[in-house]
Amino acid sequence: MAKIATLKLPESECELPILEGSEGERAIDITKLRAQTGYVTLDNGYMNTGACTSNITFLDGEKGILRYRGIDIAELAEKSNFMEVAYLLLNGNVPNNKELKGFEQKINSFGQTPQALQKMIAAYPRNAHPMGVMSSLISSLSAFYPELLDQDLSVEKREQVSCLVLKQIQVLSAAFYRHSVGKEKIESNAQLDYASDFVHQMFGEVDETVARAIDVLLILHADHEQNCSTSTVRMVGSSKANLFATISAGISALWGPLHGGANQQVVEMLEQIQAAGGGYKKFLEEVKDKSSSTRLMGFGHRVYKNFDPRAKLIKKAADDVLTRLGVQDPLLDIAKGLEEEALKDEYFVSRKLYPNVDFYSGIIYRALGIPTNMFTVMFALGRMPGWIAQWKEMVEDPSMKICRPRQIYTGAQLTSFHRP
Repeated sequence: MAKIATLKLPESECELPILEGSEGERAIDITKLRAQTGYVTLDNGYMNTGACTSNITFLDGEKGILRYRGIDIAELAEKSNFMEVAYLLLNGNVPNNKELKGFEQKINSFGQTPQALQKMIAAYPRNAHPMGVMSSLISSLSAFYPELLDQDLSVEKREQVSCLVLKQIQVLSAAFYRHSVGKEKIESNAQLDYASDFVHQMFGEVDETVARAIDVLLILHADHEQNCSTSTVRMVGSSKANLFATISAGISALWGPLHGGANQQVVEMLEQIQAAGGGYKKFLEEVKDKSSSTRLMGFGHRVYKNFDPRAKLIKKAADDVLTRLGVQDPLLDIAKGLEEEALKDEYFVSRKLYPNVDFYSGIIYRALGIPTNMFTVMFALGRMPGWIAQWKEMVEDPSMKICRPRQIYTGAQLTSFHRP
């Protein structure tokens, strides 16, 4: 028998179904609340609102758990690669060799960028923020693939547009980076794996340790449940907007400093500490001072109330990259010192303010020589299969509805028009 919650209202009582997810998450289904009672719920920031059901990603912030299709993120980072994970997210199963090879071939078939988009890249100022450029370029792809704009794409065309976007974000990101530093574009090499090809297009040389670190970073960023950008993708996609416009919106949402821009803020914080003399211990004392506005970036997480499971894995990748490259950078020394001090300081430990994924990813990107304003593009590159999987799951759901939140109006009541 289905469980029922009883909501007591001033005028009446209302019975609402209780739903339970496969991992024990519980929710009260308020789908018919307004129709039955005239009431709506108010949930600023949607912090207690489940906007959908999904079988893609499970996240438990209290326990520090992150799983894609039921597989723990640590196991995927150790045993898998980004293309396998992308296939898993999009299709629901780990591919066999034949399926993976076919998937990679379809993605690599879109390694050439339309000539007009290459001219667009060349027309952008070299110092333009790459997130704005990427949002624009992905949206512009719609002009070259009109056959992929139908409201109800076939299964084959959904697969085609998914592979197209997965490859083009890689090619376009590297191409704009090359433009921003005044260098010629390097063509994609279909003989390389996805992460190695990206490193190849960015720098012209491929170091195995670096490529593997990038691959792990992409895996760890591939999906993260219903965050701001993913919810944006679902909301825009619910209007049956094409995938290009939908992903462009997700990129724009990710651009914000409270979301994907956090790893950029980490490096900017390290630069501020360096400019002040490099005293990270003094900086941490300022953070603990309630009268100070100093903030510690890259520590703690809005969802995880424990150690971010992704951070443990990225820390190892960061150590491997720094050792392999032998990078000598004062900012990285400050980062190491900051990490060591914070992890043994009772103030931060008691508040569970552990280094998060943004802290370590920023260190890796800095070590690789990737410009700070490209950090969020790296995030978008990894998140692409998750966004597409969420979009695909939604549009294939026969119960899909256009997203249309309600509000509680607090403005003026009916009045007459008077010109002053």
